[in-house]
Amino acid sequence: DVFQVSENEMTSDLRRKAKTINFGIIYGISPFGLANQLDISNSEAKQFIEKYFQQYPGIKNYMANTIEFCRENGFVETLFGRRIHIPFINDKLVVRRNFAERSAINAPIQGGAADMIKLAMPKVQKFLTEEKLHTRILLQVHDELLFESPKSEIDKIKKNVPEIMISSHKKFISLKVPIKVDIGVGKSWDDAH
Repeated sequence: DVFQVSENEMTSDLRRKAKTINFGIIYGISPFGLANQLDISNSEAKQFIEKYFQQYPGIKNYMANTIEFCRENGFVETLFGRRIHIPFINDKLVVRRNFAERSAINAPIQGGAADMIKLAMPKVQKFLTEEKLHTRILLQVHDELLFESPKSEIDKIKKNVPEIMISSHKKFISLKVPIKVDIGVGKSWDDAH
C-alpha cells in the first residue's frame, strides 16, 4: 500500500523496497538509513516513513506499548506466550538501550514466526513419513524450510506442504491476518527464489 500499486504491478524490485521499509521501520530505521538502503533522497525516505505510520497507525502504538511493557517486565512475549528476555532495556547507555528497544519490538514478531515454523516442521515430517515420500527436510532458515526432493514428488509437496504450514498454529492461536506460504523449485536454493 505504501507504493499504491496493484498486485499485477508489483515487481520484485518494489517488493524488495516494501520489505526494506517494513523491516526497517520495525527496527527503528532513520530516514537517512532508509535513504541509503533504497538509494533515494532523505526527504523521500522521510515521506515513506510518515506515510507508513499514517496508513498503519497501529504499528506506532504497537512499538510504544511493546517498549513500555518490556521496560516494566524485562521481557516480551510471542503470540504463543513464549517469553523473550531483553537485557539492557532500561540501561543508562543510550546505544544499549536503543538496541534493546529495537530487539523488544522485533522479538515478538520474529519469535512468533520461529514458533510457527517449529510447530509446522513435525507436521510436515509426519506428512512425508505417512506418504512414504523420499523428500527430506534439509534445513530450516528463519521462516523457511528447504527440502531435497525427487522431481516425481514436487507436485505433491507443492500441493500439500503449504496447507500444513498455514494450519499448523491454528490449534494454539487464531490470527486475523492470513498466513501465506510461497514455494520455489530449483536445483539449488538460489534457483528457487
